[in-house]
Amino acid sequence: MASVTSGLRIAVVIPCYRVRDHVLGVIARVPAAVERIYCIDDGCPDGSGKLIEADSRDPRVRVIFHDRNRGVGGAVKTGYLAAREDGCDVAVKIDGDGQMDPALLASFVRPIELGLADYTKGNRFFRMGDTRAMPGARLFGNAILSFFSKLSTGYWNVFDPANGYTALHLAVLDLVPIQRVADRYFFESDLLFRLNIARCVVRDVPMIAVYAGETSNLSIRRIAFPFVGGHMRNFFKRIFYSYFLRDFHVASIQALLGPILLAAGVIFGGYHWWLSAGSGVPATPGTVMIAGLMIIVGVQLVLAALSFDIANVPAQAVHPMLLALQQDRKPA
Repeated sequence: MASVTSGLRIAVVIPCYRVRDHVLGVIARVPAAVERIYCIDDGCPDGSGKLIEADSRDPRVRVIFHDRNRGVGGAVKTGYLAAREDGCDVAVKIDGDGQMDPALLASFVRPIELGLADYTKGNRFFRMGDTRAMPGARLFGNAILSFFSKLSTGYWNVFDPANGYTALHLAVLDLVPIQRVADRYFFESDLLFRLNIARCVVRDVPMIAVYAGETSNLSIRRIAFPFVGGHMRNFFKRIFYSYFLRDFHVASIQALLGPILLAAGVIFGGYHWWLSAGSGVPATPGTVMIAGLMIIVGVQLVLAALSFDIANVPAQAVHPMLLALQQDRKPA
């Protein structure tokens, strides 16, 4: 792995909440090329942080305690900021429950090292055979949330957005307001949204998740509506920022007129259908044509705007430029 991360100072961030039975094993498997390991005790009722302090002999480990539970996002943000303060270049987030193999770390760092990505994330669906051991409810829920994530984040080229095995070049924190990213389970999706606004490149990394009887802290019923609401909010914000505030072109007109015409056609046609049903007098061919034309044109404009958005996925990593700017600012 040393050859893969040459020139980069790598940190690992491990959120610790009810992972007492697994976290020491995860730390023991972190590759030697990693310079820092930040274990964030997120108000863990089982005392994961105290356990690490007492039993871990790895000199790279630093335990940071939260006085209250801030959620997985809050823990990761604390780790990012600590790694950046200590001069690390890349922070890799690994869960402490043993589902993420630290040996895969090089695969997540390599695209960043080569300047091909600013952020990498795991994809458990890349190889179909890898999903056989995955619980059915998780498969279904992830498919639905992945579609909403594509709409809200603009990263149509990635899948499995809730996957928590990630790597981030910390230079992009100059562009991403990390403290404004959601604290809890919406963290990964909200971070993707903000990375898109900053035009950062995101790449998937194929991986296999391990399910060996760990107890998940995730309640699908509890997070389903907040996830959908968060995605819808971010979708409208992203469209406004990307196509009306910072730029304006043909796709902006399509995105504006398409929904208006589609809604107008449905309302106009529905209203005249209601009048016809009540009076028994069929609507005129002209009325039907007007309603149909508005709907057809509206659908075409929406599809054209969607097609442009899919093709508009960021393609050039921004962290090399940010690093160059930092070098330029240094006194000679």
